[in-house]
Amino acid sequence: MPTKILFVQGDITDMAVDAIVNPANTDLTMEVGVACAIRRKAGERIQEECERLAPIRLGAAVATIAGNLKALFVIHAASMRPDEKATAESIRLATHASLMRAEEKAIRSLAFPAIGTGVAGFSLAECAQIMLKVVLEHIKMRTSLEKIHFVLFDDAALKVFEAAHQRLTARPAPRTL
Repeated sequence: MPTKILFVQGDITDMAVDAIVNPANTDLTMEVGVACAIRRKAGERIQEECERLAPIRLGAAVATIAGNLKALFVIHAASMRPDEKATAESIRLATHASLMRAEEKAIRSLAFPAIGTGVAGFSLAECAQIMLKVVLEHIKMRTSLEKIHFVLFDDAALKVFEAAHQRLTARPAPRTL
């Protein structure tokens, strides 16, 4: 069965999926942005587990408990160093590493935010293109993932991701002679 890619406007911390992705920094500190929202809802145990695992290299990802969230796991994807911005390469690597952690845990449903577009300051349109390319390439192979949700904070971001997906999956028109 092919993996479904879904786009949702909402709060990633409310997703009832096997795992959600936290756009983390390499120190795994959960003090701002999506990470802070996850920590607030999940409880302090998640930050304590992060402190035991940190630091991780830029572009890497690790899985932790999800605490009080509806998800079973949180995959922390390091798309930036503390006090630095995300780059196209760090977002690409962090997205790929998140998918690899999901496969290791045989996760069937995964929720991604727009990695690197908040405090990490990366372009939303470029992020959508990068993340979707990585995901589309990943699901060409055998995967445990049945559903991949992109959970966007507002309608504008949702439309950017939907448009990028449509561009990347559009079939070229047949050539006529």
